[in-house]
Amino acid sequence: VQLLESGGGSVEAGGSLRLSCVLTGLGRGCMGWFRQVTGGKRELVAMIEVDGKETYGMAVTGRATISRDSLVNHLDVQISSLKPEDTSTYYCAARNSYWCNLDQRRWPYWGQGTQVTVSS
Repeated sequence: VQLLESGGGSVEAGGSLRLSCVLTGLGRGCMGWFRQVTGGKRELVAMIEVDGKETYGMAVTGRATISRDSLVNHLDVQISSLKPEDTSTYYCAARNSYWCNLDQRRWPYWGQGTQVTVSS
């Protein structure tokens, strides 16, 4: 199983970015994005079930949109109105279940992460 992320980089505050992830080696299941700053707790950005049910983390609610193409296990998240506090390493993750779970211990597959830096 492999998760390959792309789309990170440096962005100015107020701007937007799109992160993409491609999952290989696993059938359709819940996919999501999480983020973590060094020394901090990993938090949910957004997750989406196979039927399209979306859940967003509190920090990005109203600013993020997650989408997926289940046929090719491709996952995107777009975040707008970026803030310096959105600076983090963003991780794509997957479960081998149609349903998502807020417990991160229930997510067995993780990408290497992509850095996003938002400057003020």
